[in-house]
Amino acid sequence: MKLTLNDSKSEGVISMWMDEPQFDRLFYTRDREHRYLTIAWNKGPAQTITIDEVPYNMPQQSIVPLMVNQSFRFQRPADIVAWQFNREFYCIVDHDEEVSCVGFIFYGSDKQVIIELDEASQKKLQLLSEIFIEEFNTRDNIQADMLQMLLKRLIIIITRLAKAQHAAGVAQSDDRFNIIRKFNLLVENNYRNQHTVSFYADALNKSPKTLSNLFALYNHKSPLAVIQERIMMEAKRLLNYTEKSAKEITYELGFEDTAYFSNLFKKHTGVSPTGFRNNKVLVPEGK
Repeated sequence: MKLTLNDSKSEGVISMWMDEPQFDRLFYTRDREHRYLTIAWNKGPAQTITIDEVPYNMPQQSIVPLMVNQSFRFQRPADIVAWQFNREFYCIVDHDEEVSCVGFIFYGSDKQVIIELDEASQKKLQLLSEIFIEEFNTRDNIQADMLQMLLKRLIIIITRLAKAQHAAGVAQSDDRFNIIRKFNLLVENNYRNQHTVSFYADALNKSPKTLSNLFALYNHKSPLAVIQERIMMEAKRLLNYTEKSAKEITYELGFEDTAYFSNLFKKHTGVSPTGFRNNKVLVPEGK
């Protein structure tokens, strides 16, 4: 079952998926025009979720937040309850001040975040999902407002759990940690054209050395590693899901020298772009 609200005024869209045997996302092909963030809840036994052709274990009663440009599929999609929404319906960045660190589940970590639910959290989400269904089925002039309030509540619950599990000891108001999250967001928006730490440091009014020290304080990958790994992730997506040549991908990702880009790709993955495409090598994140 899929429940959907399309807000004609804002062009905002929110959907809720349940018991759907075909639930997945193919960003570079079928779903390219639908720029949806996804929050997926595995209510069944542990299963595999494949994100950009990399498999991850998704435990029973766990949540995974997924970015707009991630392709994914589930081993058992019918066990998944999922919410999808676009920027027009609820913008993570625009609501930053209203909901502290709300961007953490999408931009606060240097790895794929998977959040496990304790019994109390399961009850909260079950109740919230029931209210979601009720509001999707209530057609009136405040329906969009009600669904946005519920989505905000969902994000708050998940963000608190994610920070407790993936950023233990970091205060909600820790401005230093928020700089890391803002850095990740800047990289997401600029990685195709800006490859140096100095660009992002300037945008954050910090020195490159200050950024590097800050990342080390939280045992985070270095700023340069974050930039380069984001570029490599996109290169792997383009190789997996499009027919673009290595030369075309080189230019699309802001490089002028195909040989330099090929060497950089091989340094990060162990194979050339052509070898990766021919062999469909699945390279775990961080390698």
